[in-house]
Formats: sequence, C-alpha cells, structure tokens
Amino acid sequence: MSIIEKAVKRLDQLKSASGEGGFEAVQAPEPLVVPEEKPLAKKPGAPEPVVPPPVRAQPKSVRIDLVRLAARGLVTPDQPRSAIAEEFRLIKRPLLANAVLEGPAAVENGNLIMISSALPGEGKTFNAINLAISMAMELDYTVLLVDADVSRPSVLRELDVPLQPGLMDVLAGEVDDLSEVLLKTNIDKLSILPAGMPHQRATELLASEGMTQLLEQMAHRYADRIIVFDSPPLLVTTESRVLAAHMGQVVLVVEAERTTHAHVRQALAAIEPCPIRMMVLNKSRDRSVGGYYGYGYGYGYGNAPEGRPEAA
Repeated sequence: MSIIEKAVKRLDQLKSASGEGGFEAVQAPEPLVVPEEKPLAKKPGAPEPVVPPPVRAQPKSVRIDLVRLAARGLVTPDQPRSAIAEEFRLIKRPLLANAVLEGPAAVENGNLIMISSALPGEGKTFNAINLAISMAMELDYTVLLVDADVSRPSVLRELDVPLQPGLMDVLAGEVDDLSEVLLKTNIDKLSILPAGMPHQRATELLASEGMTQLLEQMAHRYADRIIVFDSPPLLVTTESRVLAAHMGQVVLVVEAERTTHAHVRQALAAIEPCPIRMMVLNKSRDRSVGGYYGYGYGYGYGNAPEGRPEAA
C-alpha cells in the first residue's frame, strides 16, 4: 500500500471516531431539579415555636464630671449637705408634693415641670439642672431632664456632654423611638433628653399632635418619673408658651435686682393656663436666711412666702 493510500485510510478512521464535523459533540447536562421543601408537620401537642421579641435600643450612657459640677456650685449627689443642696431640697418639696397628689386635688400632668424665665440669662438652666439632680437624689423618684430650649440648647454644654440627637429629631420623624435618644447618666436615677438638632419649624413641632402624644407617653409611662423641662425664656420666644400649655407645674426664675415687675407680670400672664405657677428668686445677695444662699417660691404673683435663692 502506498503512502497516499495509508493517509486516506487514516483520515477515514479519524472521521469515523469523531463524527462528521471532526469533533465529538458534547451534550449539555440535564438541569438539576430540586424538589420543593415542604414544612415538617407539627406533632400533636408540640409547643408553639418561641419567637424572640424585637431588640429595643438601649439608652446611651454619658458620664457627668461631678467634681466639675461641684466646683461650679451645682448640686451633686456626693455632697448632699452642701449649701446649694439644702436650697434645692426646700425648692423641690412643693413640686414633688404636687406631682403625686391624688383624688380631687390631683394636678393634671403634675409630674411635668417646666423651668423658665422672663428673659435670657436669669439662671433657668442652672436651676433646671440643680432641681433635676436634687430630685434624682430622692429614694422614690426617677428624673428625666429635657432640654426644651431648642433654639439655644445649653443643658449638655453646662454638663460638658457632647451634642447628641434628641427631642427635635423625634418630633421631625428622623428618630423612630424616644429610647434611641435618651442619655443615661452616672447620676443614679437621672436621664437626659437633649434638644437635638435645630429645626426651622420648632414652634410648630412643639405644638404638634406628635408632641402632645410624646408628653402623654413621658408623663404616664413611668409612675415614679418626674420630667423637668428647661424651656426658652417666655418673653423672647413662642416655644415656651406652647410648651407651658402641656405642663402641670411651671417654675419662673426671677433674677434679683434685674427682672422688673412688669416683666414678671408679663411672664406669669404667658403661663396663665398652667395649674401651678411658682417663682424662684435667683442670684440674691442677701444670705441672711438660715446661713444659706436663701431660697424662694411662690404661687401666682408671689403671694406665698418669698425668699432669696443664690445661684451662680
């Protein structure tokens, strides 16, 4: 056989082995069919599966420098017998009594206490912080300090705590739950609700149905909770007047030798709807009362006894 014949024969053998096209056809594999998984049948008498509850946000914790507070003349729980602590013991007593009244004499929302002043700079934030800390030192109450001065918030600054989201963020719908913005402090029984981010419609938000519902939640969720609001001055903003309409008690801080009688009357008229109105005379130089800085509170236009509390 010639070389050409051998080559033709070899070519025929290769065609026979690999098919007409010269390559072996590869068939695609059958698709894998996975049978639908059916739930297992529940055995008679078997308990229902336990579904864990949704995880709620835990309050953030912040640390307040008590040594710094004491150096600045504020109430601190580690110095319960200081002069300023004695003052605020006297100031808080009627407020706490009104907060827990029952029966016909009960004050609606008596545990909602707003601290305000006629004008800026009279010491309302100083009094709000001291009052909240003093109340938190009680055995039977927990206290929430709310910075409601949403235009010029100062509670966190006075306590040397970084700015945080708060009240405005909840009302604006940017935070779903109040517990997400509450700050737990190292002062036992004291929590803080910051003012939050500034908002152009702060007055409308404070007057909204959402604010009313929030206050109802805050007032009635915990029977032992006292809520202290540091509000804006009454004669320079409208937010405080809106807030006062929801309060059970309002404390008007009056600066000695500065606030005029006319300003006091105007401020009291602005909180007329509030059931209980008291006044605290602040920054008095007369220290003759009991050797302390002095204190004072009164109803309405001050017909009740007045004193002279000194505050930095």
